[in-house]
Amino acid sequence: MVRTKNRYIVVQIDDQGANGQDKGSAVFKGQSIQNAIIHHVLQMHGDFGFAAVKAALTVKYINERTRIAIIRCRHGPHKLVSSVLPLVNLLDTKRVQLTIIYTGATIRQCLICIISYQQRKFEEFCIGIKTEEEKCELKEQIMKLENLGRI
Repeated sequence: MVRTKNRYIVVQIDDQGANGQDKGSAVFKGQSIQNAIIHHVLQMHGDFGFAAVKAALTVKYINERTRIAIIRCRHGPHKLVSSVLPLVNLLDTKRVQLTIIYTGATIRQCLICIISYQQRKFEEFCIGIKTEEEKCELKEQIMKLENLGRI
């Protein structure tokens, strides 16, 4: 049996706040991200790209607070996925922009990247917070990685 290699793409979801919503108020599901990526791969790369990507494309992790997601795909077709990610601009009728932060071979390396990224985001968010209690609550929400423990 042949071992399949995977690539993990860490993506930031930037909600552009269209349709009268506040920026950052939307909640996205992994299935909607996956469907949008598959739709754009089908448009850009045709049936070959669709068949190559569809087999193993999954969204492994989403943090609603920092808007970070990990997308898993096979090695090889990951180039098709990463070429399409900047073109995805609608998720569940909400305008978004997907930015690739990191592409790694293991989920552990992606986790290290996410922890450092979320630590920087926490420091940015803490500028306006004065009480220590609110800082602890915010850090707990941002650094929440329990969904990755089950992978």
